[in-house]
Amino acid sequence: MEEKKNAALPSSVNTSLSIIDNINVQLVQQTMQKIASFQAVVKSTLREGHDYGVIPGTGSKPTLLKPGAEKILMLLGLTSEYELIEKITDYEKGFFAFTVKCVIYRNGQKITEGMGHANTREKRYTSGKQQDPYTLANTVLKMAKKRAQVDAVLTVASLSEIFTQDLEDELEELEATGYVQTQSQPSMAAPRNREKSNGQGGRPDWTAFWKAVKGELKLKEKDVEELASQYFGTEVKVAKLSTRIRTQQELNQLFEFLKGAKSVLDMEQSSETEAEQMSLASQPQ
Repeated sequence: MEEKKNAALPSSVNTSLSIIDNINVQLVQQTMQKIASFQAVVKSTLREGHDYGVIPGTGSKPTLLKPGAEKILMLLGLTSEYELIEKITDYEKGFFAFTVKCVIYRNGQKITEGMGHANTREKRYTSGKQQDPYTLANTVLKMAKKRAQVDAVLTVASLSEIFTQDLEDELEELEATGYVQTQSQPSMAAPRNREKSNGQGGRPDWTAFWKAVKGELKLKEKDVEELASQYFGTEVKVAKLSTRIRTQQELNQLFEFLKGAKSVLDMEQSSETEAEQMSLASQPQ
């Protein structure tokens, strides 16, 4: 009787039911929990007003900016490559348009991609003071690249629920005039020694930093060197960190990145352990 009922259903419905039947619900629940945990890590690691921000009068959903997208890529150990999909260069009319694709990789394997477009007839380039379109060609190319990157990052990190990119350009214009809603970020480099903080612009408290790194994060110096190299985009030795970090604020930012990266590593290790346990459990006794 059940087979007759299923036969009467459209093929698309039967296909959907077949997919659901083959899903490991427990694994799906674990994955959703990890996504939520990663979203929390991202929100605690990124800085409001620099990596993301909220435009007054547009609701509460913040916009992800280029610095934030780049930090998320570093947290996940991802790399990006860009491909120019389409371009229009009309020198007679002064119109330039570019469409760029950003491809995200991990260890050489393609993960996802994003698209971005920009052109010289956008409102930001035509309203107010007239700008020379011939000098904007490179500007709009970079804008298309940035939009593609943010689009890809929102997809790969499942962050569309907490960030948007639709208002990105308007937000950056407001940043320059000081109209972005921001909240001051507390010092995170020394959670147990905030009363001794030298201030965001003061000298960095390296003693408190290393106490938090080794005690709270349980990272070794070798781990810090590897993650700091990702953070700065070049090889960095522990002994040379003080030449790159000059203020407490900069040290706090590095600590937040290390904290986020450690959380991602812990989630990855947990996923590998769970996968091994599920594999052993599925083997015949």
